[in-house]
Amino acid sequence: MGKFTGVLLASDFDNTLIYTEEALRAGTPVPPLPERNREALTYFMAQGGRFAVSTGRALAAFIKYADLVPMNAPGIVCNGAALYDFSTGEYLETALLDETALERGQVILDRFPAAAVEAYHIGNVIHAVHPNEYTRQHEHLTRVAVTEAPSLQAVPLPLGKLLFESDHETLEAIAAFLKEQGWNRDYELIFSGRTLLETTVKGATKGSMIRRLADRLGVSMDHVYCVGDEANDISMLTAAREGFAPANCISAVRECGATVVCDAREGALADVVEILDRRY
Repeated sequence: MGKFTGVLLASDFDNTLIYTEEALRAGTPVPPLPERNREALTYFMAQGGRFAVSTGRALAAFIKYADLVPMNAPGIVCNGAALYDFSTGEYLETALLDETALERGQVILDRFPAAAVEAYHIGNVIHAVHPNEYTRQHEHLTRVAVTEAPSLQAVPLPLGKLLFESDHETLEAIAAFLKEQGWNRDYELIFSGRTLLETTVKGATKGSMIRRLADRLGVSMDHVYCVGDEANDISMLTAAREGFAPANCISAVRECGATVVCDAREGALADVVEILDRRY
């Protein structure tokens, strides 16, 4: 027992827990977890708190970094499409795409030939169709080589999400096309970066999965706190009692009411733990 018993803290990984933007753009190594964050999270957990990572990455793209992060709760992966228990090595919850999503995704690729798509298999495989420069940047960041496929129909199920990769203008056109077709009724469409457009089944968001995680842990949403920097984090930031964001977050995150702390490069999670330390 400790002062944080019954408290759940969940954080996005890229550019929140660890600042990875420079590694993505410049091809440099991913930096280590800031020591301030490590010390703060170790203290938080020692005082009974539960800490979880909530990432848009597939399991395959995060598992190589999992040992770098002190955590004692299952993690949210695939942008809310799955909940994974790192201690047992098994999925606890999934919300998966079906064959129709592959068919529609291929229609998009045929209409927008400059775009690539990564298909996140629920196992440890990421398939790619029409891989482009953004795919290669992503490969470097995740340290996972994609398995190329000639079409989305050739990609096996089950899938957690489709990730469209292109310049921002093309992705905006793709999102508009999806809405014109009425397909947005079946899927969540979220930008996780200017060159990354996420597609998961309707209802599969970080916000919905953080509620499921809290329920599994027996934690009231009145004691759930989330941290994130991008549009795909907003659902969990607004679901929490209080959402926090590093100073490097996008404007939409600030506008959702998140409490802004220091830059991710300076140890944003440590600032959050210090605030909770005063609160509890």
